[in-house]
Amino acid sequence: MQGLVIRLVLAAGLCAAPAVQAQQQPETVSPPSLPRTVQSPILTIDSDRVFLESEFGRRVAEEIEERGNALSAENRRIESDLEAEEQELTLKRAQMSPEAFRSLADDFDEKVQSIRRAQAAKSRALNAQLDEEREAFLAAAGPVLEQLMRNAGAGVILERRSVFVSASAIEITDAAIALLNETIGRGEGAGD
Repeated sequence: MQGLVIRLVLAAGLCAAPAVQAQQQPETVSPPSLPRTVQSPILTIDSDRVFLESEFGRRVAEEIEERGNALSAENRRIESDLEAEEQELTLKRAQMSPEAFRSLADDFDEKVQSIRRAQAAKSRALNAQLDEEREAFLAAAGPVLEQLMRNAGAGVILERRSVFVSASAIEITDAAIALLNETIGRGEGAGD
């Protein structure tokens, strides 16, 4: 029972801390187009949502999807060509010696493996582009998130998924998206 009382007192103290701190701190001016930022030493953010819903993230998603669709179309065309070539090779088999056929089959297998490696490299390059763009976004977002943190009088921004329970008032994802859209926009050339 005493442990429960202690936990309740501690929880009440933690809940009251942001209010006490907000009373002690001078008023901070929020960016003009954003709602007043909550005053709290701890903020939470959904970084995936910030990336995916920001103009920058939407641009990256569009580019990656476009390149991915082109790669898929290329893979389907190559697959169709290889199937036709394999069918042709199968038809020739009856008129060829086993040694001659084996040589053609080995050459065909090597061609297929080479194409598979080349297409896998293109897929890896697409994933690498996404990683590079995300890193460029995080680098550009850092100062903006620091500004939000300063405006709130916070000392830390935690990933929302890492927090078991929190007050929705300390969640800054929407404010971060709005401010990032204002400051870095689509971020063209940021990953170059």
